[in-house]
Amino acid sequence: MGIMQRDLVSVYVGLGANLGDSQQAVQKASAELANLPLTEWVASSSLYQSSPVDAQGPDFVNAVVHLKTRLNAIDLLHACQAIENCAGRERPYRNAPRTLDIDILLFGEANVISEALILPHPRMRDRAFVLVPLNEIAPQWVSATELQRVNGQAVRLVQLAANSTAAERCQIYRFNDTK
Repeated sequence: MGIMQRDLVSVYVGLGANLGDSQQAVQKASAELANLPLTEWVASSSLYQSSPVDAQGPDFVNAVVHLKTRLNAIDLLHACQAIENCAGRERPYRNAPRTLDIDILLFGEANVISEALILPHPRMRDRAFVLVPLNEIAPQWVSATELQRVNGQAVRLVQLAANSTAAERCQIYRFNDTK
């Protein structure tokens, strides 16, 4: 009898950092996520800069990564936390500046409410720094109404994703030009 293997689940993960070399931290975390066991990298958004929300400190560099994984949501959460810890993440208080922040935004169609994890991420639809990069790589998950609602939040393009097409580049510039 063979071992049953879990189906691949499409997952979107938000990355952010605002201490140290934030751009490098986000890029390194993206690579580390792609190397997780039972996980495949699908796409990474461009890098964006945004001001902290409900916090003080330097601007963040943000991105969204699309993965496919056979890990369950809690195992993926623990793997994300291990990557954060290796990057020097400390949690002295809520919304403190950070060397790296990794949030699971969407885990397939899963709805999870537990002490450790809530999916979909409860605040993702209120934050331009999540919706803009998510819209870049997965526009089916972001509505025009949601983008309009966060239009007042400044999000600036820092670096285009290497895998961006010309059409995506135009779409990115159009959103950023409305600021």
